[in-house]
Amino acid sequence: MMLRADHVAGGFFVVFGLLVIALSGDLPMGDLSLPGAGFMPKILACLTILFGLVLAARASESKPFVMISWSDAQHAGMVAAITAIAIGIYDWLGFLTTMIVLMFALLVVIERRNFIRAAAYSAGVVLITYVTFEYVLKTPLNTGPFGF
Repeated sequence: MMLRADHVAGGFFVVFGLLVIALSGDLPMGDLSLPGAGFMPKILACLTILFGLVLAARASESKPFVMISWSDAQHAGMVAAITAIAIGIYDWLGFLTTMIVLMFALLVVIERRNFIRAAAYSAGVVLITYVTFEYVLKTPLNTGPFGF
């Protein structure tokens, strides 16, 4: 059997779903009328596993794994590194500051967009998101040392 790209991707999704189930095992499931904190992660993990299995089962339609071009690996690594840094500073800086810095860094450093436009776009998108979650949905977001 030839290893294909969708075999690898499907296997990754299955393993990721199992990891989410293992890590969310302590969270209460609740029931359908009153779901607990573990309800959504477990449902999403089961769907991830299911779709990963479907992807692996239909792998004959994808390219052989050895024929995949890895020319974009540096770009993907930079996105992963900037996102990892944002995850690391989220508790310290809070939602607003971290997300503005994250979007700005992705736009300026990786996508090489205009500095001023990237700053305006980052601030605008994050502020709309903040207002939507904080005031419309009444979902408190993490506040940083600046009080927002």
